[in-house]
Amino acid sequence: MCSFCNQHTISGAAHVPDAEEVKKTCREAFSYIKNKENSEIAFFGGSFTAVPEKYRTELLQSVQEFIGEEGFGGIRISTRPDCIDEKILTELKKYHVTAIELGCQSMDNEVLILNERGHDAESVRRASELIRAYGFELGHQMMTGLYGSTPEKDSYTADEIIKLHPDTVRIYPVVILAGTRLAELYSEGKYPVYSLDEMVSYCSGYMKRFEENGIRVIKCGLHASEAVEGEMLGGYYHPAFRELCESRIFRDRLDAVLSPGAYNIFVKPSLVSKVTGQKRSNIKYFTQKGITIKVIPAEQKEEINVFKIT
Repeated sequence: MCSFCNQHTISGAAHVPDAEEVKKTCREAFSYIKNKENSEIAFFGGSFTAVPEKYRTELLQSVQEFIGEEGFGGIRISTRPDCIDEKILTELKKYHVTAIELGCQSMDNEVLILNERGHDAESVRRASELIRAYGFELGHQMMTGLYGSTPEKDSYTADEIIKLHPDTVRIYPVVILAGTRLAELYSEGKYPVYSLDEMVSYCSGYMKRFEENGIRVIKCGLHASEAVEGEMLGGYYHPAFRELCESRIFRDRLDAVLSPGAYNIFVKPSLVSKVTGQKRSNIKYFTQKGITIKVIPAEQKEEINVFKIT
């Protein structure tokens, strides 16, 4: 098991579901989800292609009646990069899997060894190439702040992921959970961590770089969970971590063009809270620099890209 894994806490699952339970869940979702063709059945919370083949096939077979015309658009899975080969991909294609997300975590081999991942960075490259060749949507998952990593190594991981150009990325800052090897290292004082604000700064930069390279960031931070909050010993968790990062991106953009003075910032209504910052953090930041900003929702008919300054 990887140094950071406490799968029950992360997934929220008390036990491993069988095919009938999965079918029941799909049947319930089928009854209330309207836009089915743009929705997917997802097998997440572990390495799907690493489970026994018989069990994996049973799960895939159990959901086939809910896919296709007037059904869900396909199946999304997450797995390890060293658990992908031609045979597995052929099976997944047969059962209408459309997207595969690889838990890359880091592209630095020393960090992978220290965190007991059991694969190297080249495994990520090989698996990504195979997944592309078989016509699946490719996703990558990276973890920031792992044991033995540094901001420079995390930045290198982001650069290497960009070179592979997945369709999507999930960014997971490390949360140190009870019952893991990281928890032991942390309690022994062998795993120092930096502040949440520093991690927000780093992750906002990765988000910006991914999006500038046409890679959708579909998740940033672990989902809000009482289980995670209850088991967390340290690391980088906030129930609105992505919003913190998005607010930081807007703050940095404004910081590059504003000098001391007073400004009206016109933004799309949907972006007001992100430009203002959580608990008005961006407003307070600029005030301390002698800059007064007033964030104003632009009229829907007004053509603006992100914001307009007056």
